[in-house]
Amino acid sequence: MRTAVSVSVLALAAVVLTPVAASAAKEPTPAPSVSNPVGSDGLGGVATESVAYGSHQRQNMDVWWTPDGMQRPGVFLIHGGWWSSGDKKYMKEITRSYAELGYTVFNLNYRLSGDAAWPAQRTDALAAIATARKHADRWAFDPGNYVVVGFSAGGHIAAAVGTYGDGVNGLKGVVGLSPIISPLRAYSDGEKSTDPNKRRLRTAAIRLAGGCAPKGKCSRVWASMEVAWHASRKDAPMLTVHSADEFVPPVQSQLLKQMLGQVGVPVTVFTAPGINHSAPLYREPGVAERVQAWIAERIG
Repeated sequence: MRTAVSVSVLALAAVVLTPVAASAAKEPTPAPSVSNPVGSDGLGGVATESVAYGSHQRQNMDVWWTPDGMQRPGVFLIHGGWWSSGDKKYMKEITRSYAELGYTVFNLNYRLSGDAAWPAQRTDALAAIATARKHADRWAFDPGNYVVVGFSAGGHIAAAVGTYGDGVNGLKGVVGLSPIISPLRAYSDGEKSTDPNKRRLRTAAIRLAGGCAPKGKCSRVWASMEVAWHASRKDAPMLTVHSADEFVPPVQSQLLKQMLGQVGVPVTVFTAPGINHSAPLYREPGVAERVQAWIAERIG
């Protein structure tokens, strides 16, 4: 039986062309270009550097790793910001926390919606991962054992990586903090809402799609933006975390849980009380610990 969530989203999807399968073409794997020399950020034994994984100024990432000759599991972090703003510099303390736990951490920037429309953001995340895997020895990174963690719009990008093609090599899990799983749902919810954040999210989703609504010439890009529509049996398990009354509500993740569940991929949707969104939600008591425990179960 279809849930109310699936009925509402699928009804909206009627104006969109049937999505095509994600391309299995290989993402670019440029050699890393170091913009800052190897240094330390106050953690004993941890090295840091900034690396370009593409030619655009936003295609860069900070890498934190322990150069002790051991291969370590990896954590890729993707910041939020309505797809149109934000920066990896605001993720520094979260990056530090995972480095302290012993992971090799990749803190990503990516092209914003003002730079390029979707799927540029997913392409950038995949290119960063491919670069890290190709040069894994440089950063004491186990290329077959990593997770991706995204916040808000970054959670959408992370989840889209998780359902890309028929599984991404080495990806063991995806975590989304207030992830926008369905831009179509956000578009619909913001149409008549009096909530300024829901209205802003609708506008942000339109901009991500290249400036047009989910019909006509933009239907294919909107279909590509829908994470749940690309579910397949080799996708990564996911954990999503929402506040009960935030503007990206838990219902965003329920269709993903349904669709991935149908192909045998587990999705855990955790709901915290309140209205906090993204990083403030992550800082709520017990949330970071829950996320870290989930990650540890998958990559050690």
